[in-house]
Amino acid sequence: MAGVILKNLTKRWGDFVGVDNQSLEINDKEFLVLLGPSGCGKTTTMRMIAGLEEPTAGEIRIGDRVVNDDLPKDRDVAMVFQNYGLYPHMTIFNNIAYPLRVRGTPKEEIRPRVERAAAQVELTQFLDRKPKALSGGQRQRVALARAIVRTPKVFLMDEPLSNLDAKLRVTMRAELKHLSRELKVTTVYVTHDQIEAMTLADRVAVMNHGVIQQLGTPDEIYNDPANLFVAGFIGSPAMNLINGSVQEGMFVTTGGTRLVSVDSEDRETVVLGVRADDMQVFEEGQGDIDVRIYAFENTGEATLLTVQWGQQRVIAKGDRHLRKEQDELVSISLKSDHVYLFDPKTGNRIGR
Repeated sequence: MAGVILKNLTKRWGDFVGVDNQSLEINDKEFLVLLGPSGCGKTTTMRMIAGLEEPTAGEIRIGDRVVNDDLPKDRDVAMVFQNYGLYPHMTIFNNIAYPLRVRGTPKEEIRPRVERAAAQVELTQFLDRKPKALSGGQRQRVALARAIVRTPKVFLMDEPLSNLDAKLRVTMRAELKHLSRELKVTTVYVTHDQIEAMTLADRVAVMNHGVIQQLGTPDEIYNDPANLFVAGFIGSPAMNLINGSVQEGMFVTTGGTRLVSVDSEDRETVVLGVRADDMQVFEEGQGDIDVRIYAFENTGEATLLTVQWGQQRVIAKGDRHLRKEQDELVSISLKSDHVYLFDPKTGNRIGR
């Protein structure tokens, strides 16, 4: 097995910069997720690791070897794509066995290795079938087995669950989590889905505009966002970002409401971040500020109240038994030990 080191990695196409001078160390046996919106550079980074894109500058090291000049087949990595990439005319056995045959694996070794990989993803009973006879989740497991059978140094997974329906994605996330702990192979996983990132990763690299905005564990990314982008991108619903100022140790909204005490010197402009979970909902007049309900949503496990806060709308999470109507007044309080301040010009966290 092996870790992966990226040093000052850059990818440009003319004037467009896909990945901008990024360095990253992925530990041996670590499950690292590259997370970000479309066009942030996460897939380009993975393709450079795989050898499918040539870096404009920088170094890629897998284990103790620099692989910049190695062909993809010589890097000892296995990729899993979102479109499965199965051969429709082959049986599941032959689909899984294909990379072994290409590499000239002795015939007597192929069957036991295929059967072992199929058992790990619970496909043993389907080995004689063709891909068209399998469900989407089963096809994705075939793609995983085809990667597993090679016993590579590194797994590269490019949004492998994005073509599955919501219920199946939940099931496959659990299977991937279990499989990654069982195989203990360094894995780089690309996704735009923050739930996948938070549930699967040992660490998450949040990317935007070709730059890693923050690298940390899921807990660190969620509870200690480095900047406005991470704060607004991570979480469902996203963190509320409220414009205002700091006056005499209090956050004051642009409308002049003194809302919550904060640990900061006075500032003319500041953005306060607070998650919906950390906003308490009371009956009118019982909290810090009365607001009018713009929309009320019952998700089953909780209720979400979108409220009009001056010129902004923010989301608070209420008890699942709470029932309110649109345009009704409620009162909101913020937990002062769960608020974050950001500089609106740089986007960076204040007082981390």
